[in-house]
Amino acid sequence: MKSLEAFSSHAAPTPTLPQGGREQVIPSVEGLRPPPRLGEGGGGGPERQHPSDTETITIRGRKVVPGVAEGEALVTREEISGWGGVDPRDGTIVETRHELRGQSFAGKVLVFPGAKGSSGWSAQFHVARVMGTAPAAWLFNKMTTKIALGAVVSHAPAMTDFDRDPLEIIRTGDWVRVDADAGLVTITRKTLKSS
Repeated sequence: MKSLEAFSSHAAPTPTLPQGGREQVIPSVEGLRPPPRLGEGGGGGPERQHPSDTETITIRGRKVVPGVAEGEALVTREEISGWGGVDPRDGTIVETRHELRGQSFAGKVLVFPGAKGSSGWSAQFHVARVMGTAPAAWLFNKMTTKIALGAVVSHAPAMTDFDRDPLEIIRTGDWVRVDADAGLVTITRKTLKSS
């Protein structure tokens, strides 16, 4: 059996972050130097943008469906039609004139104003859950029976009635943690700084 000192000489394990229910390995950056800046050497040119940090924003809301989930945000300012607006086989928005047409909400935090159309919401999102293509979580502004039932049958955490409008704060691509039990939404956004 090895002593603790023998283990202390080894490098620390590579950290991981959750990514859509799976862990994503973050490569080590020890010993790496940043690339040269654009415009160095008197040649002019645009400033280079470097990721500097992350910005964390918290909003509060009311639980519709309990649970905790996190994932990449998919945001639209347009209502979504359940029946004829989504393809539950792959979790894709298929409504002809929708701004998200062709994009998948599977495993993402879906941020949208509310539901439109018929009561087919529950059937479509039940099938999406069974197929493994449902959203990881739902954040919406306008509560209706359509959306409530769709959220319930998807078994994903859902929230509404926020202290600040999520459509004004969350951007597609932000990492969002939804803790419906605590009524808390945490948004993590990468910020850039000029150099």
